[in-house]
Amino acid sequence: FWIFFLIVKLSLAADTITPARSIRDGEKLVSSSQTFELGFFSPGNSRYSKYLGIWYKKSPETIVWVANRNSPILDPSAVLTVSSNGNLVLLNVTKGIIWSSNISRKVENPVAQLQDTGNLVLVDVIRKNTSESYLWQSFDYPSDTLLPGMKVGWNLKTGVEWYLTSWRSADDPSPGNFTSRLDIHVLPEICIYNGSVKYFCTGPWSGVAFVAAPSYTNFLYNQELAHNQDEIYFSYESYNSPSIMMLKLNPSGTVQRLIWNERNAAWDVVYSAPNVCGVYGKCGANSICILDKGPNCECLKGFKLKSQDNQTWPGKCERSHSSYCKSGDQFIKLDGIKAPDLLQVSVNDNMNLKQCEAECLKNCTCRAYAYSNLTEGSGCLMWFGDLIDISKTLGNFTGQSVYIRVPALGP
Repeated sequence: FWIFFLIVKLSLAADTITPARSIRDGEKLVSSSQTFELGFFSPGNSRYSKYLGIWYKKSPETIVWVANRNSPILDPSAVLTVSSNGNLVLLNVTKGIIWSSNISRKVENPVAQLQDTGNLVLVDVIRKNTSESYLWQSFDYPSDTLLPGMKVGWNLKTGVEWYLTSWRSADDPSPGNFTSRLDIHVLPEICIYNGSVKYFCTGPWSGVAFVAAPSYTNFLYNQELAHNQDEIYFSYESYNSPSIMMLKLNPSGTVQRLIWNERNAAWDVVYSAPNVCGVYGKCGANSICILDKGPNCECLKGFKLKSQDNQTWPGKCERSHSSYCKSGDQFIKLDGIKAPDLLQVSVNDNMNLKQCEAECLKNCTCRAYAYSNLTEGSGCLMWFGDLIDISKTLGNFTGQSVYIRVPALGP
């Protein structure tokens, strides 16, 4: 009796779908706090294609998640329901499946609910309040938007990756060219890729933010880079819940942090990347990009352009002196920069900075060193070969210090 009563109660809720309740074009789910809606929409100037999506109720034109990105709905009779085997399914007029949550486990009492976080979850009503209750959730399948509480990273047990994929265009939510993902091959950092080519990287985690991203979090949101035996991920939470905010990857490859302005009923852009110096490898090897300087690019100290006749960038900066790697090599300290990309590096978390310098001097191919653990100011990170993608960070960015190898300076 109680199970029946609970199912009936849920079937009447505005935020749930059960086998007894479905939604069609023109109908919506609304989360309990009236923050998010789920329903059918036509993107941009598209007139005939429909998609199932989630959006902030105050900004219905800003879609934060799309179910059927690769399968537009051309049938006005499409319906979203929960199937007899416990899957959330989008069906056409002939009951053909357009999209499905595609879980394999059979569930006796399935319910889909749109939560106040913007997460669409499929639960077993018997286990609704237990940690095992989520059979499927939209947060595990991001589109182009990272909402508070969502993750970008890896489930280390299953190998599943959470990452953002841009829309193809403002009129087409199918997967576009750009992805934003957590790169964990050396030190964790978020990179945007154009296909398989790096377009922008944040640099490693400083303890409060990534070094090439803003660190003003104390009054807007709290950022976290979490790492345990089960998962490694980046996430953030709003301090002023239920503050309306998001991180969106646009079709052009630009990522924006947006916060809703209640007074103007519009989105404020509080951060956008990449800027001119953020584009990966903007100035070429062994150079640095400085945003507030013209021209933006210059060779690192101890380097010069390989061809003085060609002042275009990206260029190739080579060492100014042939005496490189002879006795007396020194290091110059660059503060407040985004460090070189982690292409050819060595990490030793047990060394201090003095030991790191000595170790780098022993190896002629070692070009720079820095702390490997920015949070604690410890460990040793050494770069070998050309130094790529260095830029000077802005005042509200964390930045880091790197020691660049140069020949002995004359008297």
